[in-house]
Formats: sequence, structure tokens, C-alpha cells
Amino acid sequence: MNNYSPRLSDRVQEHSLELPNATIRYWDYRALPADAASTESAPIQERTIVVVHGFRGDHHGLERVVEALPRHRLVMPDLPGFGESTAFRGREHNIASYSEFLAEFLDALGFGQEVVLIGHSFGSIVASHFVAEHPGRVSELILINPIAAPALEGPRGVLSKLAQFYYWASAKLPEGLGQALLRSGLIVQVMSNTMAKTKDPELLRFIHAQHHAYFSSFANRDMLLEAFKASISGNVRQVAQQLSLPTLLVAGEKDEIAALPAQQRLLAQLPHGELTVIDDVGHLIHYETPGEAAQAIERFLTEHPHPSKADA
Repeated sequence: MNNYSPRLSDRVQEHSLELPNATIRYWDYRALPADAASTESAPIQERTIVVVHGFRGDHHGLERVVEALPRHRLVMPDLPGFGESTAFRGREHNIASYSEFLAEFLDALGFGQEVVLIGHSFGSIVASHFVAEHPGRVSELILINPIAAPALEGPRGVLSKLAQFYYWASAKLPEGLGQALLRSGLIVQVMSNTMAKTKDPELLRFIHAQHHAYFSSFANRDMLLEAFKASISGNVRQVAQQLSLPTLLVAGEKDEIAALPAQQRLLAQLPHGELTVIDDVGHLIHYETPGEAAQAIERFLTEHPHPSKADA
């Protein structure tokens, strides 16, 4: 095991959940006792945090962040159609369906309004739209590498147009060839090289290995194309003014997919928003700087304790 592999076997339990339109696999990482989790003297209020991963990823991608948050319980499902969860049955894989999935998931697990919601990249779109449609359902919202603006807008529009062509070509090809293109190791490597900003060779090997292992774990071509359309048609800015709860944006200084100027414009539209910028990292905060992200999350949650927890 290398230095970048999460060591979470003592915290995690795997579960399967049957929802009306999908079978969901999720991972529940318990909080560690204070003496096992930290040497800090300052008390940390334990919170329950639900995490929504990005497009074409699964729960593995956020495990380094989970490892850096030992004093909290974190619950991470694979989104329908990704990882080990089934595709939706009878639903299109769009933002509305994923938002409804989140509502069903939280209700099925009996989570109350004190829960915290984290979304990374595509997960930031899903999480923000869910919060806008279900005000008061969660207490705080944390968006890592949030998709703050339309995909075809600004300097990153060229990358989005190239991605559009890639998925368009995959849809036009016969099934077998289309699947092969979507799961192409060469394409995955190019994507991984483009997004990674670290110069650490061991960390780079870890990132590339993660992408090759999990970036192609989607259910089928049709659901992936539907989800891609959702990823380029939705963004957090669409619902920013409806996000009336405390909201933290964690942005990468060198992010070319969710560029910093768009994050700053998004911040101006949030009623109760905060922005933390992590230097020298792009769209892979969850892989490259999970410790810095965890520090920002801890600070934010300390400044915004849930009343029922603070009074306990």
C-alpha cells in the first residue's frame, strides 16, 4: 500500500439499499474517538456528513477526504449508474432524478435536518439543486471544485466542446465500439494528465491508478450519455440565490474546469457563502490536497455548529 491509499478499514461498513428506482451501494465511515482521531486539545463537534461524488467517479474518489476527517461520520453512496449502484429504472439520469434520489436516500437512512451535505464537481450540481428544491432539509452545504457556471462559458468552453464531441461520437458508433471509446484507457490517461497539477511522481501514479480503476465503472452507455448532458447543462449558479443555508466553496487556484473567477462570481450570489481557495491545485482537490480541504471543512463546521448539537 502506498502513502496515498486511504486506511479506512477500521471505520467503514458497506451497505445495499433498495430504493424505488435503483439499488444503491453506500459506504458508512464511523467517527473515531477523539484520542484515536486527533492530538488536538480543542473539541470538535461530531457531525454526520453525506458526500456526493463527481461525474464518472464513485465513492473511492473522496476517500482521502474522509480519511482526513476522522472525527465525523461520513456516508458516501455511489450515484445511480456509477460504481456499484444500478442505473435508474424508469428515470432519466438528469439533475432532477439525482436530486430526487438524494431525497429518497436521506429519508431511507433516517437523517434529520442536522446532516451536512458535500458535493464534488458534478456532485456540487446535484447537491445544490437538491438543497434549492428542499430548503431546510440539511444544515450546511459544502461544494468542492463546484461547477459554478455553464460548461460552455468562458476559457474552459473549448474543453467542454471537445468532451461534447467525444460523447457525441460514442453515441453515434455501434454499441460495442461506443462502449470501447467511452472506456478507452488512452482517453482516461489524457483526462487524468490534464486535470492533475501535482509534481509528486508517487501521487501522480496514485491519481492515474485511481482514474483507470474507477473512471469507467458506469452501468451502460445510455445512462452515461444522459448523465453527461446533465453535467454540461446544470451548474450551481442556476440555484445560487435559493441556497439560504451556510455554504462553503472549496476551489482550486488552477482549476480549469471550475475556474476561480466563476467561483468568485458564484460567491457573490450566495446569501451565506464562504470561499476557500487552495493554491497550486486544480480540479482534483480530493486527490491532491485532501488535508487542506478537510481543514477548511473543519473550520467551517466549527463556525456553524448545528443548534441541536451545540446545545447537547
